[in-house]
Amino acid sequence: MAYLEQAIEAGNGHTGMSPLEARSLGLKQSQNAKFLRHSPHSVIFYEGDSADRLFELDEGIVMLYKLLPDGRRQVVEILNPGTIFGAAAGETYDCSAETLTNARVSAYDRREIDRSAPLQRHLTHCLMSQMELLHDHAVLLGRKSAIERVSSFLMRMVPQRGGEACAGPPETGTDSHNVVLTMTRQEIADYLGLTIETVSRVISELKRRGLIKVERQDQIHISRVCGICQLTGIH
Repeated sequence: MAYLEQAIEAGNGHTGMSPLEARSLGLKQSQNAKFLRHSPHSVIFYEGDSADRLFELDEGIVMLYKLLPDGRRQVVEILNPGTIFGAAAGETYDCSAETLTNARVSAYDRREIDRSAPLQRHLTHCLMSQMELLHDHAVLLGRKSAIERVSSFLMRMVPQRGGEACAGPPETGTDSHNVVLTMTRQEIADYLGLTIETVSRVISELKRRGLIKVERQDQIHISRVCGICQLTGIH
C-alpha cells in the first residue's frame, strides 16, 4: 500500500480528502479499535501472515517491503500518519510492515470492516488514492535515472512543493528546506531500487552542484528546492 496523507500535504497533484477529512471519516468510526505502540524497527506483520486485521497509522512512520528468496528487499512504500494499510485481497498479507520510528497504530478486525458499508466506502476511496501513488512509484522504478529517483525522494519530503499543486518558490528569502531522514542509506536504496553505493554517489553529486548540504547522517539541507525539483523528471 502507499501513503495517503503525505501525498496530500506535499501537494503533488493527486485528488483525495484532506488529512482532517480522512481523520473524521476514516476507520475511527469503529468503536473496537486496538491501539498498539511500537518501538523503531518493530515488525507489525510479515508477508504471509494471516490478514485478519486492518491498520491505521496514528503516529510515526512505517515502511512496507517485500523480500526475494535470495534476501534482496524492495521497499514498497513509506507510510505517514493518517494512512490505512494491511488491506489484502486474499487471506494473507502480500508484504511486511516495519516501523522506522516510534509509532502508534490502530488495529481493526477485518470482519468488522467487511460488515460496515460506510467503512468499506472509505477504505475504497483511500485505496484508489493509494493506487495513483503506486503508479508514480512504478514510473520512478521503471523509467527514472538514479539522480531523478533520489531527487524525487527528497521532494516528497518538502510540503506543498513539486507536482501540479506546487506553491512555487517564496517571493522573498531563500528557497531552502531541511529534510530529516528516518531511513538509513540502505533503506533509501531499497525504496528507490538502487544500490547503497549509487545513492551515496548521487548525494555527493548533488552536494557538488551546491543543491544540498548533508548536515548530519539523518539530516539533509536542500539549498535550492527548485533545483532539486527540476531533477525529478516531472518537468
